[in-house]
Amino acid sequence: MAELVGDGRLERSSVVANNAMNRTRRLAGRDGYSRVLGLDIAALITARLAEAGTFRWLDLCCGSGKALVDAARALNATGLAITGVDLAGYFTADVPAQVDLLTTSITTWTPTHSFDLITCVHGLHYIGDKLGALAKAASWLAADGLFVANFDTSGVRLSDGSPGGRRLSAALRQTGFDYDARNRRIRREGHATVGFPFRYLGADERAGPNYTGQPAVHSYYEISRSLGSS
Repeated sequence: MAELVGDGRLERSSVVANNAMNRTRRLAGRDGYSRVLGLDIAALITARLAEAGTFRWLDLCCGSGKALVDAARALNATGLAITGVDLAGYFTADVPAQVDLLTTSITTWTPTHSFDLITCVHGLHYIGDKLGALAKAASWLAADGLFVANFDTSGVRLSDGSPGGRRLSAALRQTGFDYDARNRRIRREGHATVGFPFRYLGADERAGPNYTGQPAVHSYYEISRSLGSS
């Protein structure tokens, strides 16, 4: 097994602290949120605002927060509340009132309300307990909320170093997550309390580049119970 580290050391590592995957990404454009996530975020927010009058969007590992600022300025809606969370805290200036940017780790942060949309653009690659982050996102969704993120299943490893493979795919399906292997995107609709049949062991900060070409983190787990057992 690779040398594994805990969250504290991982979050101080150069791979996590120096990654620039989401520092300047905007809402639209070739590398924008909507294209990367395969979701027209502005259209979704507009439609839901028309129905309910309010909309809460949480963006995990938000980088500079420029995409969130783009959305707030373009929609200019009083019922819109956007929260961005990022470990580094290098945020853009002149943030509109609808946007709240927080410098914190998503492994320890807990929101005080649910969200209609939760996104994570290329951020899960640098999280230690990736499955724990997925479970948290599911629990933070509103009853009809949507979670969508970039996710690379090869970054989830079993204790012998092998990829999670079919066990992981089955666990994701069983807990209500849809995984698009071609585009490496994961999504879920609706709030849930999720329990995966894996126990987190630690992370390998020296895993090397993933499909993005950038250094990433492998997350190691042992199987804690059989699929389908409680």
